[in-house]
Amino acid sequence: MATARVRGIYSTALTKLLLDNNFDIVQPSATVKKRFKLEENNETPDLDIYDRYDRQGVRALGKPESIDIFREILQSQFDDVIIRRWRVTTDGIYKGLIKGSESATHSVLVDIGPATGKIPEEEISEPNTKQIVVQVERRRMGATEPILTTAIKIPGEYAILIPEPQIKVSRKIFDWEKRSRLSQLGKQLAPPNWGIIWRTAAADQSDDILKNEITSLLKEGELIMKKTEEVEAPAIIWEGRHLIDVEFPAISKGRLDEIRGSVAPTLNGHHYYKACGRRISSALDMAERLLEQGVTIKEVEDLFEQTIEPEHPDMGSVIGIEHVKLDGKVFHLGNALVEDFNHDTHTLRLSRVFEKEGVYDGLKTRKEPGDTATTEAKVGEWHFKTQYFSKQGKLKGTYINLNTPIELYPHAIRYVDLEVDICVWPNGKVEKLDEEKLDEALKEGLVTERLVK
Repeated sequence: MATARVRGIYSTALTKLLLDNNFDIVQPSATVKKRFKLEENNETPDLDIYDRYDRQGVRALGKPESIDIFREILQSQFDDVIIRRWRVTTDGIYKGLIKGSESATHSVLVDIGPATGKIPEEEISEPNTKQIVVQVERRRMGATEPILTTAIKIPGEYAILIPEPQIKVSRKIFDWEKRSRLSQLGKQLAPPNWGIIWRTAAADQSDDILKNEITSLLKEGELIMKKTEEVEAPAIIWEGRHLIDVEFPAISKGRLDEIRGSVAPTLNGHHYYKACGRRISSALDMAERLLEQGVTIKEVEDLFEQTIEPEHPDMGSVIGIEHVKLDGKVFHLGNALVEDFNHDTHTLRLSRVFEKEGVYDGLKTRKEPGDTATTEAKVGEWHFKTQYFSKQGKLKGTYINLNTPIELYPHAIRYVDLEVDICVWPNGKVEKLDEEKLDEALKEGLVTERLVK
């Protein structure tokens, strides 16, 4: 049975999904442990799930089979979920070709096959070398250009062999006696020129099991070094953990609310409010504690809405437009003035003024300083319309963007661009653009078939 560790604002809902799909939950947080009546289990997870920094989804790191199952679960449950897979593996070991250098970052560029990564210049001991054995670091996971190192680590279930003679113990092991025991055992078992990091799962294992793992990791290291001599770069030598980046747009957040609500008192919009962060997230915690104490849902919702009302933008506010591409890149389309906000229909009218020259994408019409854009957007809608005007007020064209349902945050409106657009020119010409890009995203597994339809 596969094991998973889950952390963050989506942990209750995702834990419920994983348990329903025959995963064991390991190293549970105190809250998850209590909610699901779980036993203490410090095994190393096959799948590690945690919040993205922007709280708009999660990242999952794990064995390929566990990643694939998790992906299937998500795509079966959520219509608008976006799943991006990293082309390289975390901790993966590759034999790469040196392609050049980047003076600005003092880095050397290395082609490892699925991607070209960067390695610090000081790690290249021989200046004329063409091929090099590197490992993908965990820093900047998901980046187009992964960070590489020549300091090869060999990770196992209970321990990690590291290329420096020192013994470290997981900070998640709090028992002093267990820490001391592992530290002493590490000194006895560490091979010459190697060190050991004891993982959390090592805490309750016998000396014999841990000794056998160190022996096994040493053999693994020997096989890796042997393979590096047999293959030509670029090539993968040892597969690390696979990484997916998961985006939960508006509909997915709503479905997560439903799942969480089957386990714990949950306000409608829970995961959206959590993604808002700061004061709104804190107010939500207080509101749901009142629900747990038996206060009626109507009373709690009214109090919560009054509390967070000042945090949301209104007429006269200046907000951003976060235009998220399917590949994960976020384009900030500039600050916009909220000209009008109809709270009954959740419709906004935004205006922007352009200062630089350019071209309006799709319309292929010249953009000039002083041009203005008027955007009409409705929260929860699958598209929005922007009209572009010259400084003199003459219409230059209309651009209709198809996207995941629009969300309104304190700082910006946010959506994931679904590539398909409709352009309307002042002479009445209408053209649909880039539908093939959405079809390509389906082939790559970025989106579900239901979303495309």
